[in-house]
Amino acid sequence: MNKFLNPITDWVSTKRGMWITIIAWLVLMIGLSAGPMLSEFKVTNFQSLPHDAQSIIAQEKVDEYFPNDQGTPGILVFTNEDGAINVDEVKTILAAIDAADVEGVDEIVDLESLPPQAVDTFKSEDGTTMIVPMVLEADLGSGVYADINDEITKIGNDTAATLASTQFYITGPAGIAGDTTKLFEQADFTLLLATIVIILVLLIVIYRSPLLAFIPLLATIIVYQVANQSVALLGLAGLEINNSTTSIMSILLFAAVIDYSLFVFSRYREELNRYESKYEAMKYAMRATGEPVFFAGGTVFAAMLVLFFADFRDYQNFAPVFGTAIFVIMIASVTLVPALFTLFGRKAFWPKVPKYGQEVEVKHGIWAPIAKFVVNRPGVSGGVVAILMAIMSLNVFNLEFEFDTVKAFPEDLPSRVGYEIVESKFDKGELAPTTLLVEADDKVDQTQIDALTSLLSAEEGIASARFQGVTDDMQKLKYSLALNMNPYSPEAIEYVETLRTIVDELVGEVNIAGDTHLAGITAKLVDERDVNNSDIIKIVILETILILVLLFFLTRSWKMPLYMMATILVSYVAALGFGLFLVDVLFGYEAVSTRVPVYAFIFLVALGIDYNIILVSRFLEERKTHKVKDALEIAIRNTGGVISSAGIILAATFAALTTMPIADLFVFGFMVAIGILMDTFLVRGMLLPALILLFEKDK
Repeated sequence: MNKFLNPITDWVSTKRGMWITIIAWLVLMIGLSAGPMLSEFKVTNFQSLPHDAQSIIAQEKVDEYFPNDQGTPGILVFTNEDGAINVDEVKTILAAIDAADVEGVDEIVDLESLPPQAVDTFKSEDGTTMIVPMVLEADLGSGVYADINDEITKIGNDTAATLASTQFYITGPAGIAGDTTKLFEQADFTLLLATIVIILVLLIVIYRSPLLAFIPLLATIIVYQVANQSVALLGLAGLEINNSTTSIMSILLFAAVIDYSLFVFSRYREELNRYESKYEAMKYAMRATGEPVFFAGGTVFAAMLVLFFADFRDYQNFAPVFGTAIFVIMIASVTLVPALFTLFGRKAFWPKVPKYGQEVEVKHGIWAPIAKFVVNRPGVSGGVVAILMAIMSLNVFNLEFEFDTVKAFPEDLPSRVGYEIVESKFDKGELAPTTLLVEADDKVDQTQIDALTSLLSAEEGIASARFQGVTDDMQKLKYSLALNMNPYSPEAIEYVETLRTIVDELVGEVNIAGDTHLAGITAKLVDERDVNNSDIIKIVILETILILVLLFFLTRSWKMPLYMMATILVSYVAALGFGLFLVDVLFGYEAVSTRVPVYAFIFLVALGIDYNIILVSRFLEERKTHKVKDALEIAIRNTGGVISSAGIILAATFAALTTMPIADLFVFGFMVAIGILMDTFLVRGMLLPALILLFEKDK
């Protein structure tokens, strides 16, 4: 690797190479910025399931046999907190909305044209709430939902304000999609601002040098724009980009660039004591750190590419987006970062400017005594950490999943408020009915249709079964099944999974031979759970094998990669267990999204291994001239400060995700922050060194 990297980093470290490198990156950034913007290709209604999932196949068949050109449905919610809903007030609000002729609205049920008994069917059982269906036009972009919601909400609320008792909300798929789009637009800006402020403050506090805070941030801003615009080109080429993917990408980008910048300037500071020329100092600094930094980035890059093998499309979407970002970061870590530090030279470290020949090595603070303790008492330090992690890992058995995506939104979000009103006032199953499609081999008659309706209605988990239509050939039947439980609950998911196995028997009881399919939200959640569980196993195995192979090439050892990978896996399980405990106790999250364990694994393993690589690379460098114990002490002492600083900043960067009003990202950011701190101080500082001392022999 050094044969490839050294000529590049040697040239970048020259005066001419430095200027050309910086100018080339600026030209690239400005040139790409003239192209399409990433925001143009983000989608809110991202389809997570693969095309061969049972629920997706079922929905395609329903659409084929019972074509519907209607767009996204929504629910207009009218409620009176103090008593019975006033139907005249509801009609007044609907008339105002209808008079505005909002662009993008296809249809709103007209209560004025319905008889009183039909109007009553839209009321809740206690009479306090009414729901009125709305349908938007087909093929609207995600961003349009928010504009439509805003306009209707303003009209509805302005009109309701002139009335006595009615409150108005929009929910359902259209309302939730619009609010989601707005949430991410507002939250992404907050996230970016919070990330920059956190990094800036921590860099200044830790290193007490304004330029040492400014230079990595300058590099990050340039890389951020290049990566963002490169991903936008992927969007232009047809890639669907999930909103949450880009939010996490920005955190990954800031974290990785800052991390690699710290590793470079830490060694650069050492070399400035040995070489008078800032160019020579950077040349030898990059000869020492270029390979481990580039290799660390390459490990993260390879880990992201593994996600192409996932079936869950959320994870697949990570692969090209994160892969592109990491590729840009890898190139920047051996070109732009050293070029910027070389440009500023010794001034970058003001007021503690390293002087040529004055010091042999930098001071190591608390890491000198820690290194000495760890190598002298590896059994104590490593054993205590191992026991602690084993205890924290036990809480993984308490892992429970939350499938209701609306519950991930802020409690005061209008679409969630409306959703919870509907959930409390109407049959829970009406929130998201399940569709049953029967493909009969022969024609069916009305007697069989009615008999099947009765059988379905009598099922224990079904509140109501409505026959919705039959094709002209009398062979394809469509039913709407409202469950008697929350359709997003684990109980509903278990029930629909069971229903898939027994519905054929029910159809057979009325002498209909053929195939059955279940479509709808709950059926999709069954598939999401199963696909996610399969992907967890697949991703863990593939990433572990891939990273092990890469570590074999880096260390030229068959034992060292095993220590490194084992400690990272143990750290991940412990972080997951401890994180689950903390988010429950501190924030009240008793269950988490199915995506959280996978997201956490991807980042804790890919980024955590970076710190092990930096430590082991320095150990192997020192091992050439020292015994194992001495080499390890030097490695811990010399990398301790920069790795702990990088870990704190990386953890704080991911903790910035807790500013996001989406529970999935909040929990994920918190867990990764906890895991990174454990990796930084316990695994890298104590557990891994203990294993090295236990198994490595002096030669």
